[in-house]
Amino acid sequence: MRKLKLQVQMTVDGFVAGPNGELDWMWANTERDESSFQKVIELADSCDTILLGRKMTRGFIDYWEDVVDNQPDSQEQPLAKRMVNMRKIVFSRTQSAINGRNLEVENGELAAVIEGLKKEAGKDIMVYGGANFVSSLISLDLIDEYFIITNPAAIGKGLTIFKEKKLLKLESTITYKNGKVLNKYLPV
Repeated sequence: MRKLKLQVQMTVDGFVAGPNGELDWMWANTERDESSFQKVIELADSCDTILLGRKMTRGFIDYWEDVVDNQPDSQEQPLAKRMVNMRKIVFSRTQSAINGRNLEVENGELAAVIEGLKKEAGKDIMVYGGANFVSSLISLDLIDEYFIITNPAAIGKGLTIFKEKKLLKLESTITYKNGKVLNKYLPV
């Protein structure tokens, strides 16, 4: 059975975005670390499907398609190609079609659809966000592996993915020279 993996960047005070979805803290005061970038590619390569919440989809799709189409010299090209070429499923209660390459919209019941996807043949499944969508997956105990990248930044208030108590077991930790730390957790 395929696993549902969560990869998310988080502040040291537990937020995945500012109150209005701001992500500027991810790049503040940190230098690019090639080994952390390679780890993100490695995690992406372990999957063949990306799940997205509707609210973050437009920004995600537009960003990665722009890198592929218009920024041939970007250092992000290897990841961008994966993001664009991989199967993407957007969960929405309000839309039945969203433009984007290799993108499907799913309006079905979340837990049932995810359980069905896990039973399909193929590599694992990755979810990157958004915050409310990920919170729903966590609340329904659908996440099999948590890859939480803690950034050396605190923002004081913002969006969180944990809405209730959730016990996790730390499986591994990688510290990067840019101050970010990747912790892999498993549900208890």
